[in-house]
Amino acid sequence: MEERILKYGCNPNQQPARIFAENGSLPLRVLNGNPGYINLLDALNGWQLVRELKQATGHCAATSFKHVSPAGAAIGLPLNDTLRKVYWLTDFQEELSPIASAYARARGADRMSSYGDFIALSDICDKATALLIKPEVSDGIIAPGYTDEALEILKNKRRGTYNIIEMDENYVPDAIERKQVFGLTFEQGRNTIDLSDRTIFDNRPTTATDIPDHALRDLQIALITLKYTQSNSVCYVKDGQAIGIGAGQQSRIHCTRLAGDKADTWWLRQHSKVLNLPWREKIGRADRDNAIDLYIGRESDDLYKDDNWQRFFSSKPEPLTDAEKHAWITELTQVSLGSDAFFPFGDNIERAHKSGVCYVAQTGGSVRDDHVIETCNKYGIAMAFTGIRLFHH
Repeated sequence: MEERILKYGCNPNQQPARIFAENGSLPLRVLNGNPGYINLLDALNGWQLVRELKQATGHCAATSFKHVSPAGAAIGLPLNDTLRKVYWLTDFQEELSPIASAYARARGADRMSSYGDFIALSDICDKATALLIKPEVSDGIIAPGYTDEALEILKNKRRGTYNIIEMDENYVPDAIERKQVFGLTFEQGRNTIDLSDRTIFDNRPTTATDIPDHALRDLQIALITLKYTQSNSVCYVKDGQAIGIGAGQQSRIHCTRLAGDKADTWWLRQHSKVLNLPWREKIGRADRDNAIDLYIGRESDDLYKDDNWQRFFSSKPEPLTDAEKHAWITELTQVSLGSDAFFPFGDNIERAHKSGVCYVAQTGGSVRDDHVIETCNKYGIAMAFTGIRLFHH
């Protein structure tokens, strides 16, 4: 049995703490740093997510994890000029490799939630990806390997304490998994459901039945992301990346609203007023992200109270009005939405429609399926009943 002693468990008072392999050696190597209990939970959940995204889509993948749920997940599609600006890459000198593009998308989707993330990559971390990670506040990374240049860059993060983990990509865990709660051992089969088979989307009970290839890919990304997100959970995806994830809510409509609000924020960051904000020189990344969140959020008045704007901007920015926000959000379209269980009421579809959702994949089987279908039909949304529940705890 191989083990690694950890500093402490979820909290400093929870000692002793360790990770171990009962029937052999650990499938990971710590190349730098000293990852903790939650770091390793994020790392191993994130690794499974990106591995499955690559298997399902054929593209390399990245995710940004926080507190055992993804803040963002994406495949390595090229970025257009607008996204390069939104993700602060206009001055990035290195050519973006596919895995670097995947991480830029995963980190950029919800920068507030990604602050202090644990990164997972499906492919070898190269120099371009390491340079993207270098200035970000992040706890660590797991990947199947690192180029020499990338490893050197990452080892210098956090004064040399940055957590760098190399994962054995050929590792296959036991079919049965266990955990203890209050001294009792729970046992179940691992969730090995195959989400790469697109026949899971064949049952389409709505009037609109056409789901184009790009949307099927995005629905797969949504469901695979949800497979490793604390339930209840809902995920909005567009152009190969999650743009809004609602995790761990007791009510499904709250998941849909939370994820929808995040999708709206992602889209609002592409508004011309946001793209052209008059930033002060040498403003920190966290301050910049906080300022944008205030500027486009419901509490934008706080930015102007007591001349607060002077902390961030060289001149007073013109407000983004509610009317402008609404008009811009109505231009968001071709969004795919996945849910880890059935929608009990049509209110989830009403909220999803407001954030440009045109395609839905959900379990089905609610006593109000008829109401959900009727609401989809009202907006011309194509919905698939997968028959698959994806709870994760």
